[in-house]
Amino acid sequence: MTNTFTPAPGSFSKKKIGLPVKSKIAVVGAGAFGGWSSLYLLRNGFEVTLIDAWGPGNSRSSSGDETRVIRSTYGANEFYFSLNVRALELWKENQSRWNKQLFYNAGVLWFCYQEKNPLVDDSIPYSNKYRAEYEYLTLEQINAKFPVINTQDLHHAWLDPHGGYLKARESCQAVVEAFLREGGRFVQALAIPKKNSSGQLENLVLSNGEKVTADLYLFACGSWLGQLFPEVLGKKITCTKQEVYYFGVPKEFSETYDSMPAWIDLDGRNYYYGIAGNSHRGFKIGVDIRGEAFDPTFGERTYSPRTLSNAREFLSHRFPGLKNAPLIESRVCPYENSPDGNFIFEPHPDAPNIWFLGGGSGHGFKHGPALGERVANTFI
Repeated sequence: MTNTFTPAPGSFSKKKIGLPVKSKIAVVGAGAFGGWSSLYLLRNGFEVTLIDAWGPGNSRSSSGDETRVIRSTYGANEFYFSLNVRALELWKENQSRWNKQLFYNAGVLWFCYQEKNPLVDDSIPYSNKYRAEYEYLTLEQINAKFPVINTQDLHHAWLDPHGGYLKARESCQAVVEAFLREGGRFVQALAIPKKNSSGQLENLVLSNGEKVTADLYLFACGSWLGQLFPEVLGKKITCTKQEVYYFGVPKEFSETYDSMPAWIDLDGRNYYYGIAGNSHRGFKIGVDIRGEAFDPTFGERTYSPRTLSNAREFLSHRFPGLKNAPLIESRVCPYENSPDGNFIFEPHPDAPNIWFLGGGSGHGFKHGPALGERVANTFI
């Protein structure tokens, strides 16, 4: 079972491709990875066509849903810590440019059961290095700040005051809107790769009858990567069914719950996480332990009674005031998993004009702008 929260740098190319300015690049997938990459490729002077079968932020995608946590905590992994620091800078920069809030600095609260928790503790040197210090909270301080939390089985908590949450589907749409304003081209259609006799990709045949020809093709199509390139990625990219629930908070204490930070429970098993508030959509709890294999196109978006029951049991324990809270909405968030939880950015082994960007593994969304910037700089 891959642990989302402890990846290593992974397969992220450091090569420089050296494409001439004005080269044509086709990007398949308008989620967090594809959308941001398209925007920064465009800003680097390339002619970019972005293609997505169902559109940016669609409900089938891993970048759909309402919100995503943004945090820098990755244990002893400075690569991801620094990548998220840069991503946060770019989230702020672009939302200011667009006059649209996408990042909400609610903070991230880590529930720690033991005195030592490497996932958080090993990140502290980086939090100091990048001036993103955490705040240690004793049980007394947790109870005073957040009285709705049951702390009986906790040792302490860490509060990351620099993190919080991001708007998910709204962000994907805002990125594509900016991409179009800045001169990019977006097509909502299914793209089918067509290779020539030498193995190179000749063009993309779209479901609307159009053919798109480019100098380079970047596939950032999330959970569909393994299906689209089964001979290369079929065993490298897999999709699992991850469930997310929204519960109704008590009417007498709605402001108390809505004002809470995002949170992550370090139980070492399920790694439940949650986002309170967010436009009064309900108290969100997500299940990070990997679910069953899932087809992102044809899979039914219904919850598993057992998974919901387990989540309710946890919710009742950690937040006793929500013991009988009604389920007001449920969603399926398909995780696009790589074998070790790391991102993948590399060329097709037999077709150098095809590149893959993926492996978000449940923690990739927040890195979108920083990844897009790195991808765009790679192709210069």
